[in-house]
Amino acid sequence: MAQSSSGVSDGESVEMNDTTSLKSLEEVDEDFGFGDDLELNQFDGLPYSSRYYKLLKERHQLPIWASRQEFMRVLETNQLVIISGTTKTGKSTQVPQWCAEFCLSARYQHGVVVCSQIQRQQAVDLALRVADEMDVNIGHEVGYSIPLENCCSTDTILRYCTDDVLLRELMSDPLLEHYGVVVIDQAHERTVSTDLLMALLREVLLQRAELRVVLLSVTPASHTLLTHFSGAAHLHVEAPCSPEVLHSSRGSTESFCAALRLVLEVHRTKEPGDIAVFLASEQDVGCACSLLAKEASRLSSNLGELVPVAVCPGHAGICPPITQHQKKGRRVFLSCSQSEDMFWSVDTVNFVIDTGVEKRFVYNPRLRASSEVIRPISRCRAEIRKQLAGSAGKCFCLYPEETELCTEIPARILEANITSAVLFLKRMEVAGIGRCDFISRPDPEGLMQALEELDYLAALDDDGNLSEIGIIMSEFPLDPQMAKALLASCEFDCASEVLTIAAMLAAPSCFLEPPVGMETEAMLCHVKLYHPEGDHFTLINIYNTYIRSQREPYFTQEKWCQDYFLCCAALQTADAIRAELTDILKRLELPISEPAFGTKTNTLNVKRALLAGFFMQIARDVDGSGNYFMLSNKHMAQLHRLSAYGAKAHKLGLPEWVLFHEFTLSNSNCIRTVTQISPKVFIQVAPQYFFYNLPPSECKELLQHILDTKETGSKKSKQKTHPIIKEPSKGKESQSYDRCVIQ
Repeated sequence: MAQSSSGVSDGESVEMNDTTSLKSLEEVDEDFGFGDDLELNQFDGLPYSSRYYKLLKERHQLPIWASRQEFMRVLETNQLVIISGTTKTGKSTQVPQWCAEFCLSARYQHGVVVCSQIQRQQAVDLALRVADEMDVNIGHEVGYSIPLENCCSTDTILRYCTDDVLLRELMSDPLLEHYGVVVIDQAHERTVSTDLLMALLREVLLQRAELRVVLLSVTPASHTLLTHFSGAAHLHVEAPCSPEVLHSSRGSTESFCAALRLVLEVHRTKEPGDIAVFLASEQDVGCACSLLAKEASRLSSNLGELVPVAVCPGHAGICPPITQHQKKGRRVFLSCSQSEDMFWSVDTVNFVIDTGVEKRFVYNPRLRASSEVIRPISRCRAEIRKQLAGSAGKCFCLYPEETELCTEIPARILEANITSAVLFLKRMEVAGIGRCDFISRPDPEGLMQALEELDYLAALDDDGNLSEIGIIMSEFPLDPQMAKALLASCEFDCASEVLTIAAMLAAPSCFLEPPVGMETEAMLCHVKLYHPEGDHFTLINIYNTYIRSQREPYFTQEKWCQDYFLCCAALQTADAIRAELTDILKRLELPISEPAFGTKTNTLNVKRALLAGFFMQIARDVDGSGNYFMLSNKHMAQLHRLSAYGAKAHKLGLPEWVLFHEFTLSNSNCIRTVTQISPKVFIQVAPQYFFYNLPPSECKELLQHILDTKETGSKKSKQKTHPIIKEPSKGKESQSYDRCVIQ
């Protein structure tokens, strides 16, 4: 879609002296009871185009349309409205438009409308569609705001955005005074950001009687919302028909292979319609794409073309939307959890294949690590998937009908690392919003771990309030550890390099899974980009080489990425993130050093900056064979297969001490993105009270020996400084350990 969403090209006439257009408009007027005069768009004052009336007919067919008048009446008299119903009823497109009409009736004196989404691509797609239906231009009356992209103006009266973007907006506008109506879509997904929004909005409603909040959810999840928000108005919308549902009599142990076999069986029947397949994880989606592409090349041409298409939330920002995939043959949309709502605009899916399982990452606060858990989906998610097939379609559930499924989608705030969320809530206390009424309260152990981590990072003062450093850290859309490392880099004169590291880690992985049979070639290409100092430096190396390739024509840049089995879109995202982080540093008037990558001093300073944020993630190779012992949780892990050290171990040898970015508990525990460090530098940077609280181990004894040796030598030249490890004092003095400061 071009800049104009009206559906009328620049060369197409909309004047009323055109006989054909006049005839079509007269027919529409007769159907809808409009007068003889041309109606003017209430939002921009221009005459409606013929496309507006065509789309209006389609809107009248949506199940939600029958509730329009009731919704407008309820919105007038209630601050909080909950709309529940099945998927594909038109809630996400129609309700925000009606809210815009509500705000218009008050001449926007209380604000405009914002509608949150959990996926960035869906926010864009919905904004484009709604701008089309409202017959206005995208970026003017209707716009969108997603990470790294803002398509809005001062004329925008309806804005779609991701839930994390709206959450960060609360920091500068705690009462959301710019808005008269806030619509929280996909409330049933229970993301951390959505849960935080719903918790804080309840407090905002108490301070702004004129504000309206609308929650959109699917039916199975509405009970919890209605119980929590007692007194809220409730509207229910149901789809008229459901598809035919077929359950498997077997369990889901071999659901992946069964799903692919079923795809081929459906294709051989020649029954029309696309297929949507829901697998456990993004890794399964990638594997399925490769396998189906290979099988499709072997199929008889009489069956027609079979086109696998990956639809994953993790790639929503770097892949084209579903509707951009051209209709050629039968498309097989391969997806996983949290992407069901991305099918709202697809009407060609007649078959849904649901494996009934999903991979979720559950955070363990004691170990400071996430575990990969494969478990059955919720009944809520199962019902959403069934509705995608439409009334004339079929849904194949690859699990027995009597399988017990939990009713609702588990809240992510109960399973995720909430350190970033706690930092945000501390910032909101500074902004004057101190009460947060969670639908599902975070686990006390996870909450304590988050507070402890923020304390180690010097983000909190002695009273537990946000410190000056904590306030600055909260300005960055990064996890607190990386935000602290970035701040430290300004002191160590290596901000340019740490900016690159932060951006590369925040963006999707730039390493592509090579096609089957090309694994060795891909590894050899990646080895050329590896840096001997570690994976963080490898990321800088890749980014710098990518930037140099931009000086060539665009196709050369794409080809360079293809030749090295790297994702060009991911690197473009990293470049945009780096620019955003740079702007934040400049706004905060923090110094940004000149690039000095490759020098010995710069290498040491980058490691110091990383240690300032990630001193809690240190490991030691205990036997010289790659078995790494993690000091904080006393677990063992191996290096990730994509690590530079893993690929070059035969040449460089494995480093003894490493800093790692991520640790995942799985069948083969692994630490990812690792860089060699010196234990002496670690002792210098780590805060004393963190060091004291490290659990006893041989590694800690080695560090103590290094410290004792250093202190013995320092006694000969000058008075001994405070030791890193000391026994806690009694009473109040026990809280006076030195904090981790920006060096």
